[in-house]
Amino acid sequence: MAVGERYLRISADISVLWRKRDNLPSDRKERIEGNPDPKHVSTSYAERSNLTIRMHTRRFTRLTNAFSKKVENHAHAVALHMMYSNFVRIHSALRTTPAMAAGVTKRLWDISDIVDVLEAWEARHAQ
Repeated sequence: MAVGERYLRISADISVLWRKRDNLPSDRKERIEGNPDPKHVSTSYAERSNLTIRMHTRRFTRLTNAFSKKVENHAHAVALHMMYSNFVRIHSALRTTPAMAAGVTKRLWDISDIVDVLEAWEARHAQ
């Protein structure tokens, strides 16, 4: 499965979660896997991610013109932001993109690469 397809699938998953938001788990801290040290379990990474998304995509701010009224549009906007954040934007702490740091790609992407991935996906699913 291509990288772009994974992000589009995540976009669809976000759409499903948005519709089922009443069934989301509570905000209790639980060990999912591994053996984390409870002293270092923190929500600061999730909160920083939320702030970054809110600052980059104004769709999360209700009193703006960009506020998403359709959940599908919202999910697509989040997917595009995540593609940009992980493949295009160089993070100061990593000094590279997260995708390059994780070994998903060996080169720095630009916006036209994301457009190419989306166009290829649309061409395959239009048939």
